[in-house]
Amino acid sequence: MLPNIDYNELPRALQRLLAQPSTDETATLPRRSFLKMAGAGGLVLGAFPHLAMAQADGVKPPAGGLKPTQQPLAFVQIAPNGEVTVTINRLEFGQGVQTGLPMILAEELDADWALVRSRSGTNDAAYADPLFGMHLTGGSNSIKNSFTQYRELGARARAMLLSAAAARWKVDVATLRTQAGTVFGPGGRKLGYGELAEAAMAMPVPEKVVLKDAKNFRIIGRATTRLDARAKSSGRQDFGIDVRQPGQLTAVVAHPPVFGARLASVDDGAARAVKGVKAVLRIPLDRGAEGVAVVADGYWPAKLGRDALKLQWDAGAVEKVDTDRQLAHYRELAGRPGNRKFDADMAPLADAPRKLEAEFVFPYLAHAPMEPLNCTVKLSDGRAELWVGTQSADLDGQAAARTLKLDPSQVKVNVQMAGGGFGRRFVGSSDFVVEACEIAKAARAVGLDAPVRLLWSREDDIKGGYYRPMHLHRARIGFDERGKILAWDHVIVGQSITAGTVFAGMMVKDGIDATAVEGMRDPYPVPMRLTVHHPQVNVPVLWWRSVGSTHTAFVMETLIDEIARGTKQDPVAYRMQLFGDKHPRHRAALQLAVDKSGYGKKKLADGRAWGVAVHESFESVVAYVVEASVKDGQPVLHRVTSGVHCNLVVNPRSVEAQVQGAAVMGLSTCLAGSAITLKDGVVQQGNFGDFTVARITQVPEFDIHIVPSADAPKGMGEPGLPPLAPAFANAIAQLTGKPLRQLPFNLA
Repeated sequence: MLPNIDYNELPRALQRLLAQPSTDETATLPRRSFLKMAGAGGLVLGAFPHLAMAQADGVKPPAGGLKPTQQPLAFVQIAPNGEVTVTINRLEFGQGVQTGLPMILAEELDADWALVRSRSGTNDAAYADPLFGMHLTGGSNSIKNSFTQYRELGARARAMLLSAAAARWKVDVATLRTQAGTVFGPGGRKLGYGELAEAAMAMPVPEKVVLKDAKNFRIIGRATTRLDARAKSSGRQDFGIDVRQPGQLTAVVAHPPVFGARLASVDDGAARAVKGVKAVLRIPLDRGAEGVAVVADGYWPAKLGRDALKLQWDAGAVEKVDTDRQLAHYRELAGRPGNRKFDADMAPLADAPRKLEAEFVFPYLAHAPMEPLNCTVKLSDGRAELWVGTQSADLDGQAAARTLKLDPSQVKVNVQMAGGGFGRRFVGSSDFVVEACEIAKAARAVGLDAPVRLLWSREDDIKGGYYRPMHLHRARIGFDERGKILAWDHVIVGQSITAGTVFAGMMVKDGIDATAVEGMRDPYPVPMRLTVHHPQVNVPVLWWRSVGSTHTAFVMETLIDEIARGTKQDPVAYRMQLFGDKHPRHRAALQLAVDKSGYGKKKLADGRAWGVAVHESFESVVAYVVEASVKDGQPVLHRVTSGVHCNLVVNPRSVEAQVQGAAVMGLSTCLAGSAITLKDGVVQQGNFGDFTVARITQVPEFDIHIVPSADAPKGMGEPGLPPLAPAFANAIAQLTGKPLRQLPFNLA
């Protein structure tokens, strides 16, 4: 979703770009500022001012004081019946953090897992990413960045409960122990956490805590059913689209057919006549465009009102992109000198015994989450409250404040469960959030003093940007008869996704967007010259699940496979040889997938072939061994066996689900119809009828296997996607003898 990043530099870069004080300077409130009694008594957290309010006060933390992200009272609520509610500092949109983060905290708290619940946070300071210093869900960072944080939060809360029990029994705290939500003391005494919660909240919050040895974990590492599974599987789960506030109105927007176009004329008479329509409002939109919002007492009358609008658009000042012309331009750019990422000597290329030349084309891709974009805004005098599934609550809160001419401390963002996103819910311009605020502001100006819920339709979402960029790769490789690569000359052409975002200052260096080249070359020690071109195109682009690896993994893994086949070497053995002894995690993941699949030992059914790929992204390695065939001229994926190395696993069930989901998304990119194309500036796709995603009948059997590790966990939301397409392509190439050079596949 978000790019791989320099973790040492990012917090400072983001703070500079957001014009905020550094994380170390963020005000830490005194312990009692966080304390707030629950109505029925209990330990309750989350009661402290908004990040911006703390910053505006200019108060510096006491020496050695805890930051808001370290305060257990912001994250743990213990009810009198012992029920523990853990607040998550991320957006839950299918990746499982609403279970994984509570598991981490509950482990150190020694909670009874049967009594653990979870809830979403807000744009309060406590819920910022502890490393980045801003609210962020992306880059497969949630578990990785908050693993130690949530362990320490649980340990601090446990220490406060022990202190309360020791005070009540008048004993040394060292004589006490905890287990499954209960404190045990001398003489068989015991107290449930719910009985101690009220007293525990008055105890000092310890700065230093001792964490468990991993060998004593009883929750972390156990395959655990997700806390939201029952609600989602029964249809009872509420998402952002389900928000209902008293008197709420619903808005839909007529967006321009060409990005950046403005209105030439508006005839809204028929729209205003639709029963239930309350207002028709001309509003500014993202990227300098204009649109018309129809506000009504429900979605259907708002949609009917929008359908009745008669609009004339002026696109004379903006580029009208055409996919065919764009590809021709990219090919022309690929032949020009450009910025260099790697600059190995290409002299050996001329005399190489064997040569390979290849061009790869990757289309624009829509995020197309199941829940389209939405945001509900409630305005009152000097205040605004938002309900939105957002990957960055404070970024969107600040954008809302600018739009509404409020101070950030006057905007509260309630993070909602989201039905997918894949990066689309973290946009530097906060496009749909700003759009919702513009509508609410304009509606209030015409006397509609009510909450307004903006809803995008599926067509709005697929046609309205932002997209994974279109890319062209061109490679010339020289190698010898043993497969030793002598020179690799490579060119990438594609838009920069970080230009103009909060990441641009650190991600674009020497004219190259780091996200466009992540996944190139490594882990293979090849002498590569890598040239990059970033043309400016009037198509809004954004990170998309696994970012640059969506195209670089395909190029690297299919070309490595082609060299192995061309020199009559086994693709697995060839990769292992290239790894040498420098990439043990790649080797372990690939070997596990090979062993579990039966590769090289099991006889496949007639007409089937093996395909192999391995790739690292977001510090996790995923290897696939697949079985595929060609039926009636179409590629078919039958079985996927994976080896996963993501270090310590918090919830194996979530890892399995993420690998399956990412692989199916990767499969979708291989299928005919999975491209976003433009004609005369207009996106030609609009719904799942013409933008393909894998159907259930196309989903293969999965076998997911995890390499055991006690090292600190890495991310798993995205790494399962990149190696799927090249593994599938390599299997098809084994069958047809022809390498696949584009996504979606074209076997013609």
